[in-house]
Order: sequence, then C-alpha cells, then structure tokens
Amino acid sequence: MKGSTHRRCYCRDAETGKPLGKKCPKLASRKHGSYSVRQELPPRADGTRRSFSRAGYESLKAAQADLDHIRALLGLADSDDSEGLDQIAGLLEKVADEKAPLPDIEATRRRLSHGLDLTSRLTVGEWLDIWLAGKKGRQSAISRDESNIRVHLQPRIGHVRLDRLRVTHLSEMFEAIAEANVEIAEGNAARRKAVEDLAQIAWKGREPRARRKAMKAAIAEMDPYRRIVGPATRQRVRSTLRAALNAAIAQQLITFNPASHVELEAGRRPKALVWTEERILHWKRTGEKPSPVMVWTPEHTGLFLDHVAEDRLYALFHLVAFRGLRRGEACGQRWTDTNLDAGLLTVAKQLVVNGWEVYEDDPKTDAGARTIALDADTVQSLKRHRAQQDKDRQEWESAWVETGRVFTRENGELLHPANITRRFIELHEEIGLPPVRLHDLRHGAATLAHAAGAGLKDIQEMLGHSSITITSDTYTSLLPEADLAIAEAAARLVPRARATAEGIRSGASAQPGEGDESVPDGAAPWGQIGAATPPSAHAPLTQTAPDEESEAE
Repeated sequence: MKGSTHRRCYCRDAETGKPLGKKCPKLASRKHGSYSVRQELPPRADGTRRSFSRAGYESLKAAQADLDHIRALLGLADSDDSEGLDQIAGLLEKVADEKAPLPDIEATRRRLSHGLDLTSRLTVGEWLDIWLAGKKGRQSAISRDESNIRVHLQPRIGHVRLDRLRVTHLSEMFEAIAEANVEIAEGNAARRKAVEDLAQIAWKGREPRARRKAMKAAIAEMDPYRRIVGPATRQRVRSTLRAALNAAIAQQLITFNPASHVELEAGRRPKALVWTEERILHWKRTGEKPSPVMVWTPEHTGLFLDHVAEDRLYALFHLVAFRGLRRGEACGQRWTDTNLDAGLLTVAKQLVVNGWEVYEDDPKTDAGARTIALDADTVQSLKRHRAQQDKDRQEWESAWVETGRVFTRENGELLHPANITRRFIELHEEIGLPPVRLHDLRHGAATLAHAAGAGLKDIQEMLGHSSITITSDTYTSLLPEADLAIAEAAARLVPRARATAEGIRSGASAQPGEGDESVPDGAAPWGQIGAATPPSAHAPLTQTAPDEESEAE
C-alpha cells in the first residue's frame, strides 16, 4: 500500500492569509517547516478508503521511522486475513484520531494472535474479570478471589492498563489499604464509644429520652463496624493478583509480574495459647483475648462436654474435641465412611459454605482425605447418636430426608456449618467458659494428642495437614502441666552436690549421693503428672502425661 513522507510549513500569504504550502520560499532550507507521514490503510467493509496521517516531525528520519513502524504493524496480518487487516487498520485509525503513540509491534502481535480487541486498551480490571470467569478449581477458592478482586483490586488498580502496571502501583495500593486501616480503627473506636455513652443515659425522663434520640441519630450516621485488613489478608490479595498476572504472562499479554516483587509484611499464623488462670483473669478484667487462637485446658474441655452431654449434637462436639475434624468435615461425614465396629472414620467429604449457600466438596487438601482411629468413648457416643437418629427417622416417617450423614437436623436434612458454630458459642457461654472458636477445638485436639505422647507426624495425619510445618508452628500448644513435668525431669538429669531448691524450701537436707535422685513431694518420677481428683468425667481422659519419647520431641 502506498505511503509517503513530505515536508510542509504553516506560513501564510501576508495579503490573502492563505497557506503558502509548497510555494513558501523558506522551504529551501531543511530547518524550515516539519515533516508529515501518510499511509494508505486497507479499505473499510463498504469499500471506502481510509488512511493514517500524522504531522509535526522535526526530521525526515523521525517521520520515516514512524512510517516503517506503521508498515510493520500492517504486516502482522497476512494479505488474505481480511479480519486481521481490518483490526489493525481500525487500531491505526484510532491512534491517529487520538494522536496517541504508535502501539508496540510485539504487544500487538500477541493481542492479535489471541483474538483480543486491538482497539481497546486492556486494563487490570478487565483482565481480572476475564481471568476470574475462566478460573477452575474449588468454589471456595474462586469466591475468595472474587472477593479480593471486588473489594480491593478493582477499586484501586482496576483502571490501570495491564501492560503498564508497575510495582509502584501495588506499593501505593497497599499503603492506601494501611492508611484506610487507621481510619477504620478510628471509626470503630468512635462508634464503640458512642454506644457506650448511649448505654449510660437513663431511660426515663424527657431530657434523657431526647438525648438518647439524638445519640441514636448520631450513631446511625456513623460508618458501620468494619474489619481491618490485616497482614494475612493483604498477602491473600497479592496472591490473587499474582495468579491473575501469571495467567496474563502465559497468554503473552505481559512479560513482567509486579505482584511477585512488591514487599509486604509477613502474614504469620497466630500461635495457639492455652487458657491459663492468669490469662483468664486478664480476659475478665479487660475483655481481651491474649491470642486470636485460644485452647481450653483438659478441665475446660471436660466441663464443656459434661454440660452438653444431653445436647443433640454432643457426639459432633466430642468428635471434634478429641479427633480434630474440621467443621465442614464433621458436618459432611457419612455413615458409609464410618466403621464403628473397627473404630475407624474416613474423611471423604466436607460441607463448604459459600456466602450462605452450602455445597458438598472434597476435603480441603489431598492430605485431608484420611482415615483416623476412634477411641472407645468416641465410638460409644457415635453409637448412641446413631440410635437417636434411628428414632428420629421413625418419628418423621415419610417426612424424613435421607442424606446419609452422621450429623443432621431433626428431620435428616443437612446441617448448616454456621449454625453449628452459633450453637457451640451458646453452649460454652452458658457455663461461663473462656471464649474459644469451634475451630479452636481442633487446636485443642492437637494439643491433647501432643500431651498424650503423639509425635508431630501422627498429629499431622490426624488433622489432615499437607505440611508438618503447619502442625508444629500453629496447631500444637504445650499444656502447662506437661511443660512443668518436662522442666522438672530436665532439672533432675543434672546431678547436684547441694540440696535441690525443693529440698531447701521444705527444710530438708539432701543426703550425699542422692542429689540426682531426689523427687519433689507429690511428684511422680520423670515428671509424670500425679493423679488428682478430676473436675469432670472427661478430665482423666485428657491428662495423660508425656512419656520420655514425647518429651524429647
């Protein structure tokens, strides 16, 4: 197709005011005027002609470079590819009209080969929508990505062109999230203070009622309570963006993933802590939990199980407390995967909550599909539960909904996992136990197994973790009694000529040669926990002291 460069000026005749054009006498000088390019483009579908024109080049070399660039773009499509030629022509028309820079040749080649619209500038938001629509995998993971995109990514960087996204954009985004956290914290504090002030206003009297009305109106105008975007959430937001940008690299839309290079604070998993007396006193005084993840002592667990012994879901809580099933795994457990005669339970399905909808899915990880052994008490509680379920089936007759699940509603329908959490909170609050989440019973099961002498590998398999690091770093806490026993046993390993601290406190003097064999009054050899009167029927089952092997681990 024809294309050319030419030089022109904008001088006008002094008398008529008309452009001189090629008649300008100053054109003899190469420094006068500027260069222009014109390139014929493939005709439109109706046969009309179209071209690319641009002026204002300071040199012939610059004009020729752009002309060559335009011809290279036209050469991306084969001569018989009418659709491709039409797309490129439309792109060049738009560039000329907007006086925009010429598009990159390689980027245009990639977009053309993938069937993308050349005239649109693909933004981060548009690509995230495309990526999410084609994403495969677990519905829960897709929902989490959708939330990250809708709440964080789209509003902050959705307008940025995909090929122009840089690390600085992401750093600014996460800095803005951190600044918003300060505003959220201040707003939550202001609303909490207003609610507290409202509670102090008397109910009776004209003036107090007017004050209460004004205070309620002020509270209604405030922002609602919002959650702060913590380090772990920010890491998940980056993970979503990194996955989407990796897919864009695979599609040859971009060549660099800035999400892999932005620096963020590490989202560490909170360490589980045991509810000791000191921590309970602090919680009662301030209302603050020492850690987001708290674990009951064996006595607490026994008191809770005694309290819920007559509850319809007692067997579920018992199973979670001792064998560490996830909430969704317990709700999704089937009788066909439960062998009470052999004392074995196979985790093969789980119920997952998406919004409020519940659906069945495979276990969270490949390691989550596991078979675990059941202790005698757990087997007996499940047998009693099955007998009660058989009675319910007879009472409901044809209205019974057969789901094959171990734990169901009164009419056999599936349990909603969120309702189990709500029921758990109601039950432990009835007897004033320190607060834990239902998922914290899973942490407690790991802690009990650890105190009973189970190795980390055994606990990993019981909980269904894909990595033993998660088990060791997050899920196992050392009970104070077991920790004290280990400390005493370690101290007795060192022979001492002088009396031990216990002997000095009791006024007794150590006999020669007996310093390494002394045992504190009331303590069993090697730090074993002595028998004590249990506060509940369940406590003895959870107070087994660690043996020498578990102490070494």
